Amino acid sequence: MLVEALHEPRAGRSEGDPGHRSTARPGGDGGADRAGGVAGADRAGGVSGGGNGGVGGGNGGVGRDGRAGGAEGDGGDPVRRPAAPESATVIVVAHGFTGSVDRPAVRRAARVLARSAAVVTFSFRGHGRSGGLSTVGDREVLDLAAAVAWARSLGYRRVVTVGFSMGGSVALRHAALYGAAYAAPSGGAARERAAAATDADAREPLPEAGARRAGGERRWPYGDAPEPWLAADARECRTDAVAAVSAPARWYYRGTAPMRRLHWVVTRPAGRLVGRYGLRTRIHPRDWNPVPLSPVAAVPLIAPTPLLIVHGDRDPYFPLDHPRMLAAAGPSELWLEPGMGHAENAAGDALLGRLGDWLVRA
Repeated sequence: MLVEALHEPRAGRSEGDPGHRSTARPGGDGGADRAGGVAGADRAGGVSGGGNGGVGGGNGGVGRDGRAGGAEGDGGDPVRRPAAPESATVIVVAHGFTGSVDRPAVRRAARVLARSAAVVTFSFRGHGRSGGLSTVGDREVLDLAAAVAWARSLGYRRVVTVGFSMGGSVALRHAALYGAAYAAPSGGAARERAAAATDADAREPLPEAGARRAGGERRWPYGDAPEPWLAADARECRTDAVAAVSAPARWYYRGTAPMRRLHWVVTRPAGRLVGRYGLRTRIHPRDWNPVPLSPVAAVPLIAPTPLLIVHGDRDPYFPLDHPRMLAAAGPSELWLEPGMGHAENAAGDALLGRLGDWLVRA
């Protein structure tokens, strides 16, 4: 999976220069979700985990030592690590469906956000130059968790997340599953809320609640990743603040023409061919099983982590009942943006600047 880091502009740079950029490219496609990896049993590319309880170098991915791991876990091109003051914040950007780090809208968003803080961008599995197959927001939570852990390993005191559209739903679930309340020793209250949370779609247990024994080893619901990896890295994977832009509140929404077209792309063989060759997005053919925790069910589990919901009043995909449902579900701040359309393509520089400032202050 391609990972890039944009770091704060230094004095004397032109406004158009985003600052130092670090790029990591795995040497292989990634492997199974074992040892805490995020690649998926379908060989989805991700920031893979090593057996050392971290975002390691095995199976391809970004190693804890700052190297991109090869297919055999033997290391790859080095990743430059900038010095980071303890007070600094880094923003991890989660793009929308069919996006990637190479898309102009994602690169523009990263450049603007980099005026407020350091920025890490990455491509979800199945998108752009990342390997594997997209699960349209399900296993992508592992990709974001690993990117957050890698960003935290750079030495930044605060790691915050912002997601657009599908990336927004992933950011909400990530904040619920890996949030400070769960990572802390007193996180039992969050687990109790998760156990009681239900919605019209389904309930996804928190990793500890969903752990099961298989072959004498505790495992969690996302394929082959051992649950002990998550327990060891929960603090490193957590976010200190989260913003969701143009995110849906519930799954399987087909109330607008763009969403009906998107469902055709995801669910039909011909649609997946269009996704692969027309949109550079490789989509997994299997349905979700189990159905992930929906965004609106995730929101109550995020507190006390600061949460911002941003939505345009001209979004052609999700009408305003979606952000209002999200904001009503738990402690949050809601920005309804006049004239804004959908996700990173519609987010203007002024909004992105305010968003970056909020993430730094939150």
